[in-house]
Amino acid sequence: MKLPATANMKRLIDLLKNKFLLITAVFVVWMLFFDSNDLFSQYEYRQQRKKLEQERDFYQKETAQVTKELGELTSNRAKLEKFARERYLMKKDNEDVFVIVKEKKEEKKSLF
Repeated sequence: MKLPATANMKRLIDLLKNKFLLITAVFVVWMLFFDSNDLFSQYEYRQQRKKLEQERDFYQKETAQVTKELGELTSNRAKLEKFARERYLMKKDNEDVFVIVKEKKEEKKSLF
């Protein structure tokens, strides 16, 4: 059974006059777009949180690696000497140290 157009229109107007429905709709629109915790802000916060979690994981791995290296350096004298020679170019009194640096190849650009 189909209602006449005026009956449908009257039903729609009655629905729009319902103050509870209007207040709920205004509340939903406010929370989605105008509040300080709107959808766009939530998306940005989530992206920032993911980035910070990745940084945290990276630094935890780096800390574990440095702690492992420190343990090896404090327990093994040969590793400590190797580390000092490679990183800080330290040498014994009767030695000479030669540092070999590889040059980067430069591409020559032609004018034509």
